[in-house]
Amino acid sequence: MWDPTTYLRYADERSRPFHDLVARIPAERPRSVVDLGCGPGQLTATLAERWPASRVIGLDSSPEMIDRAAALDTPVDFAVADVRDWRPAGDEDVLLTNAVLQWVPGHQELLRRWAAELPSGAWLAMQVPGNFDAPSHRALREVVDLPAWRAELAPLQRTDPVDDPADYAALLTAAGCSVDAWETTYVHLLPAPPAADHPVLAWMEGTALRPVRAALDAAGWSAFRAELGVRLTAAYPVRQGQVYFPFRRVFVVAHTGDRAEENL
Repeated sequence: MWDPTTYLRYADERSRPFHDLVARIPAERPRSVVDLGCGPGQLTATLAERWPASRVIGLDSSPEMIDRAAALDTPVDFAVADVRDWRPAGDEDVLLTNAVLQWVPGHQELLRRWAAELPSGAWLAMQVPGNFDAPSHRALREVVDLPAWRAELAPLQRTDPVDDPADYAALLTAAGCSVDAWETTYVHLLPAPPAADHPVLAWMEGTALRPVRAALDAAGWSAFRAELGVRLTAAYPVRQGQVYFPFRRVFVVAHTGDRAEENL
């Protein structure tokens, strides 16, 4: 289960990559805009402001997220759907997926299929976290590998779940697209009040730690969380009342127009 309230911690920091991605999509009047993995919907609602004449659709596999999104005052159509099953209907001129594909093993094949099935001239935009070798995730893997949790949690670990920008660029170029691919490392300045949990632990509870929490009982989760918190405190010391948290992101914007030109 995904908790929208937990996910929305550090909403400003989480939203910045979304806005940076959308800013690189030059579509003017798309017929339909689809946000795959829309979460609680606040960011998807901004797409309706960017393209007010377009139909905007937000899809997510979590009913909890869609319930939150459906309560927003926005013209966006929200529905429960699995990104792995979605296929274009024919009028999707913009397909966006933000911080979702890292959860989907083999998502490269989805990208190939979408590039082939989207209409000519469509825009396919994606962003995934590229921080899986960061101290935060190394600490997570170390704790998972402790005897108390190894058997239960090791199968949940994801090894290299995303590619580098050059790999995605090569994949989508081979699929007939023109591609803009890049990476950015944001340095998030996370406040660290003395009596509060370490802010990187709080950050991870909204994403990377959700499968761990779901797999453990209350006592196991409390112990795991405490052990991870010790390691994160060492890896990310508090300075000037805050933690400096580097976070790498991978971006791709692909345009299917090259395929149309080749077929002329």
